[in-house]
Amino acid sequence: MYLEKINSPEDVKKLSVDKLDILAGEIREFLVNSVSHTGGHLASNLGVVDLTIAMHYCFCCPRDKFVWDVGHQAYTHKILTGRKEEFDTLRKLDGLSGFPKTNESKYDSFNTGHSSTSIAAAIGLAKARDLMGHTYNVVSVIGDGAMTGGMAYEALNNVGRDHTKLIIVLNDNQMSISENVGAMSKYLSELILTQKYMNAKSGLQKKLKSMPVGGEQIYNLLYKGKGTLKNAIMPENSMFEHLGIKYVGPIDGHDIKRLVSVFNRAKKINVPVLIHIITKKGKGYEPAEIMPSVYHGVGKFDAKIGVLPSTDKKETYSDVFSRKILEMGAVNNKICAITAAMPLGTGLSKFASLYPKRFFDVGIAEEYAVTFAAGLAKGGFIPVFAVYSTFLQRSYDQIVHDVCIQNLHVIFAIDRAGIVGDDGETHQGIYDISYLAHIPNLTVMAPKNKAEFEGMLEYAVTLSGPVAIRYPRGEASEIMIAVEKPIEKGKAEYIYEGEKIALVSYGAMMDEAADVYSCLIEEGYNPTLINARFASPIDTGLISDLAKNYKYIFTMEDNIYSGGFGALLAQRLCEFGVKDNVIYNFAFPDMYIEHGNRNLLFDRYGMSAEKIFQKIIQIIGDNRNG
Repeated sequence: MYLEKINSPEDVKKLSVDKLDILAGEIREFLVNSVSHTGGHLASNLGVVDLTIAMHYCFCCPRDKFVWDVGHQAYTHKILTGRKEEFDTLRKLDGLSGFPKTNESKYDSFNTGHSSTSIAAAIGLAKARDLMGHTYNVVSVIGDGAMTGGMAYEALNNVGRDHTKLIIVLNDNQMSISENVGAMSKYLSELILTQKYMNAKSGLQKKLKSMPVGGEQIYNLLYKGKGTLKNAIMPENSMFEHLGIKYVGPIDGHDIKRLVSVFNRAKKINVPVLIHIITKKGKGYEPAEIMPSVYHGVGKFDAKIGVLPSTDKKETYSDVFSRKILEMGAVNNKICAITAAMPLGTGLSKFASLYPKRFFDVGIAEEYAVTFAAGLAKGGFIPVFAVYSTFLQRSYDQIVHDVCIQNLHVIFAIDRAGIVGDDGETHQGIYDISYLAHIPNLTVMAPKNKAEFEGMLEYAVTLSGPVAIRYPRGEASEIMIAVEKPIEKGKAEYIYEGEKIALVSYGAMMDEAADVYSCLIEEGYNPTLINARFASPIDTGLISDLAKNYKYIFTMEDNIYSGGFGALLAQRLCEFGVKDNVIYNFAFPDMYIEHGNRNLLFDRYGMSAEKIFQKIIQIIGDNRNG
């Protein structure tokens, strides 16, 4: 066993190149066994085991800097940099992050979590190196899926301009989370074909020239003229060369000896170099090789059997969205669906199959998706952009300028709003209320349960301007379905009416709010329970009622405090002229919330029903005594 002796990159360098393939096999076995117990990103990590070993064998990390695009493929890097003993804590509260974290290890040179950023960050690190007079290497590892994002092209446009020494490793596995789409994917495939053609040409050349009679003449006829077969089939130079970046590849990303040779040569080149490697997502674990999308991000599973289809019949909010948009698309041929490289995660795969002409996967390009949706809306269609909350924030400018200023009928279906848990800071959807609710013309809603979510989707189609509906990850709540009331724009829903104490819940917090309500009833109080429904516009009648009739007003939301629903409501109450009212907003603090189980995070930050109830009792008691 070689892996048990690896505690730092220096231990990797002690092995002979011939032994690295054995180490790679041991790491793959370790990854499958470990991730099967903790959950995590599996297929992407299995695909870069050989690449990561070769990088640490050739470079001197942490002096040399590795920047991992997204970073969900950095597990092998973590294993080789002294963290393998902590892998049983992967993505758990206070345990190892599933992404590179500079505060976790000196070997992590840059925090990542979103796509298409690594080249820009690496250029910055390389420029800082040059300005400081240092000579270390900077290596960006970016997947072909991330190359669908516009920021990657902005970086490429700059990297070749002044010949900054930089190594870009393009990990081409023809996948992001789902299969890649677009012109770049096609172009990279053509580069692979070019290499296959060149290899075939080289072999044919040798055979022709070895012929005793006529071989040389045939070769000259085929390959020496202006209209050669090569020029007829493939471009002579790559796009990267035209940008001032030396292109090397394509190279087998599972041939460690070859990778070591290429990296050692690349270190000696003083201009930007792009090394195009071909890998297989899920390499070494057959189920992940066959179904890489399924094994992109997995929960716990049996490593011997693989991931089994879920027997849990309860719908998630993504399932509800998937079913509902199919129903609406069947009766309204103006409805179009858009995803940014996540048809499976957002629940749009079935829509894509049934209505391919009205489905658009734009790649990892959220900014483009929003402006594209604006164009569709301007042209008379009703685009529904299904996107995770954390990724939508990348397109704030387009939401304001291209959609909302023109008051266009674009529907934003915002999945994974609130705490998502194990992916941590970069993926928590706790900012969307703050960055959306203040935008003029934009209606912002959140459902308390699955039935209300369906109703909000139907209602959104009937409106004339932009609409955002935020909903959480996981099982769709069925709370209070029996007391559903019609949706009216900017109107809250009074569920139970009492006196003195008002509990105002926004969206998915209704499960906690209902438990708090029950606890207060048991304590002899008679609170009012309100489902806010709208963060924008906020119900003006609700403002008046709260100000006039309730001593204690408690809001609950799974967003940060600043700019959230509670802060907006408190502002409106102050404008109304409240005097003796006690207003308290239950929201997440204005900080980045770490990775961990959702329930544990709720409890840690005082957002569980028990902690909210205790705080309310404390506030009421303090004010009585005061």
